[in-house]
Amino acid sequence: MSGVISIQNVSKVYRLYDKPMHRLLGALPGCRARGVDFWPLRDVTLQIDRGEVFGILGPNGSGKSTLLQIASGILQPTSGRVLCKGRIAALLELGAGFNPDFTGRENVFLNGEIMGLTRAEIDRIFSQIESFADIGRFIDRPVKEYSTGMYVRLAFSTAIHVDPEILIVDEALSVGDAVFSARCVQKFEQLRERGVTVLLVSHDLGLIKRLATRAAFMLGGRIEAEGTPKDVVNRYVGYVLDFERRAQGAEEQPKDGIAANSTFRHGDGSSRVVDVELTDASGEPTRAFRRGDMICISIRGEFRSPSTNPVVGILIRNRIGVDVFGTNTRIEQVQTGSYEAGDTIQVEFELDCLLSRGEYTLTVATQHWDGRSQDWLDEVADFQVIDPRDVAGVLNLNTRVRHRKFAARELLRTRADAGENACPTIANRI
Repeated sequence: MSGVISIQNVSKVYRLYDKPMHRLLGALPGCRARGVDFWPLRDVTLQIDRGEVFGILGPNGSGKSTLLQIASGILQPTSGRVLCKGRIAALLELGAGFNPDFTGRENVFLNGEIMGLTRAEIDRIFSQIESFADIGRFIDRPVKEYSTGMYVRLAFSTAIHVDPEILIVDEALSVGDAVFSARCVQKFEQLRERGVTVLLVSHDLGLIKRLATRAAFMLGGRIEAEGTPKDVVNRYVGYVLDFERRAQGAEEQPKDGIAANSTFRHGDGSSRVVDVELTDASGEPTRAFRRGDMICISIRGEFRSPSTNPVVGILIRNRIGVDVFGTNTRIEQVQTGSYEAGDTIQVEFELDCLLSRGEYTLTVATQHWDGRSQDWLDEVADFQVIDPRDVAGVLNLNTRVRHRKFAARELLRTRADAGENACPTIANRI
């Protein structure tokens, strides 16, 4: 089956030397080996099926780019193997694949021919590439004159229009503007619908949650976590915050009680969330709400150290982990007071349910006033919204609709009365 990537126990090692002379001596027969081994990848195994958008997250130096270079055939692994079935288009690093002295047009044809397309095939799709890149007259200028954004526009447009079965992208979209980024997201969704397999590295967590069907978190050259995008993103965010906390010398926080329901927990442990409850307007516990109902969220936390004006917050996400709504006591301008170790706080949020039909999760947190987490529990509870109306998006806003009919003769009379302004009522509204 085309469009499949199978990465099997892949490792990559580089020999690092303190001095160039040590590299030379190490290559001579009978000389003692010098230098140390550096492993950017160790025993990485992934199976990416046709039509999947697979996202990879991780801090700098975790092996993400090395893995993509091996998957695209640019690097050879030290051990293990990679099997890719299908035509691969790769957009790995700025400058790769384009000759700086060639024009944009010439580079498009060059890359297309490298991908195995004939000049006639490239001619047929060139107008689409040019339109998507939207760089105007610069298409016939040398690419060394391009800005970073223009370069990425053309490189990405070329990669997605050569009809790939596998698309490999490494953080190349981070330099695009908002319009181009939105256009790229739409194109990724179209590629997914067409069954193109996408392997994507990005630090944009929202992009991973929106586009990816599965994801992996890499750390130290290994796969630390693999699963749904929202779970992997939570693990990654938790790692970042825990890393900062450990760097500041904070102690580890035990995971027990209500935290067993959470996908991930992090914070400095100044306080601990011990209870979260969802109830209806009458105070009855429930996990199902109808449009217009009141959603009551009660959070109880215990303090392990003194805290002044601690912040308690909530975050609602949809089923794929995209943030829908969040607020906290600081945003709502609620002063919570001062607490000593052993004190308890209970905060209740009351929300009007304007969510559309679907499944949602609740994330809760206690924080310091400056935003540092005391105790953060990702997706500690879930609930569903029941509604006979099936609207688009995640909100079901109160909507009023008016309409007016204009007969053809009335419209002509209105135009004659208004002169150039064909229909004042409609034109003014627009």
